[in-house]
Amino acid sequence: MATITGGSARVSSEILDRMPPHSLEAERSILGSILLVPELCDEVVLLVSADDFYADPHRKIFGHLVEMHNEGLRIDENLLSERLRTAGEYEAVGGRQYLFEVCDSVASPATAPELAKIVREKATLRKLIHASTEILRDSFDPTQEPRELLSRAEEKIFLILDQRGGTQISEFKDVLLDACDRIDARLRRGAGISGLATGYPDLDTKTGGFHGSELLILAGRPSMGKSALAANIAEHVAIKEKVGTLFVSLEMSKLELAERMMCSQAKVNGHKLRNGFAKPEDQKEIMRVCSEMSHAPLYIDDSPSRNVTEISATARRLKHRQGLGLIVIDYLQLIEPDNQRDPRQEQVAKIARRLKGMARELNIPILCLAQLNRQAEASKDNKPRLSHLRESGAIEQDADVVMFVHREEYYLNSQEEKDAVKGEAELILAKQRNGPVGTVPLTFVDEYASFRSRAPESMGFGSDAGQYFDS
Repeated sequence: MATITGGSARVSSEILDRMPPHSLEAERSILGSILLVPELCDEVVLLVSADDFYADPHRKIFGHLVEMHNEGLRIDENLLSERLRTAGEYEAVGGRQYLFEVCDSVASPATAPELAKIVREKATLRKLIHASTEILRDSFDPTQEPRELLSRAEEKIFLILDQRGGTQISEFKDVLLDACDRIDARLRRGAGISGLATGYPDLDTKTGGFHGSELLILAGRPSMGKSALAANIAEHVAIKEKVGTLFVSLEMSKLELAERMMCSQAKVNGHKLRNGFAKPEDQKEIMRVCSEMSHAPLYIDDSPSRNVTEISATARRLKHRQGLGLIVIDYLQLIEPDNQRDPRQEQVAKIARRLKGMARELNIPILCLAQLNRQAEASKDNKPRLSHLRESGAIEQDADVVMFVHREEYYLNSQEEKDAVKGEAELILAKQRNGPVGTVPLTFVDEYASFRSRAPESMGFGSDAGQYFDS
């Protein structure tokens, strides 16, 4: 029998026993440069923080220098010494002798920003080593669940990447040139929408289509049809526009979602199909639709529990490998929070904020469904409002567009009243950061679980023209 030598463990030990990456010379020179030329502090703090310094005395000194600068105090060696004494850290950083060495270590203060980049790179390497060590330790723990471990490992790495983002300042004249180029491209393309077409002309007219970096919230009470509408939009984008679409279904299984999409596209009664009844012409139409849909760049993730980190990781991979232009999430309140112990309102607020960050990072519109609270049913006209968003006002704050699906038929009691408004639906644009608010009339076809545009004459702004722009 072969003997296990534990060679990989020895290699790991040898790696972990090595000195972490750092540059004490660069750290000293940065501190000395700020002492000599305090104005450099503004440039340096954009590149590094106190935690990026390897030596503890350097972290303490840098922290005090930044505080003195922020408080508008004069910076020099004597004032810094007095501040360190008051904090009880003077001897811990090496006293007067070490501060003298720090000032004497500067060859040229002008190099401080470049040295700060070196310190940041070394800090990044140390963070990677620390994260990798934690991942290695957790991987040897038999009580760890692999899926959860993978999620946490990916989150640790992406957190380091996010922290390296830094501050990106652009001169306005450069931004103006980019904006002019974009406007020029639109004018050359001619009249029409500037974003991603949804398949609903009235909606596209009001919004200009879905745009990169936007977080769009589609909300409604249960059974309003928000999942059906989101699926219809995803179908159009993937099948007609041929744009990569990721549908994260936290409520329906992928088979259920695929069947619903087939019935919608083929205009086949979904209820009859589920019960095994289908006319020959219906079967033929389903086969035709299947052939068409099989070439669509539509990807479904029906994992029953997903957090934002996992959704982000999936989206990044798809965008890199296949190309991605739209993400649909059904629905926000089912996304797993990062911290189960946080109050629910805080959990939802963090999820909404991270979804907006993900939309900006990937430059992809994210259409996220959300539930409304019961207050929507208590209002006189039963129509939803922004205050009805369930569990968090942060959803409204972070979203670029908030839409509500409303069907009056759902709230009526008598069959006669229901028949009078049968199929009538409204998509209420309650907030739009860069466009008008208003109402888009739609028709809901229950047997196909599908929304259709109203008559062609409804295109345009109609009675909503002149509505205010939401800022």
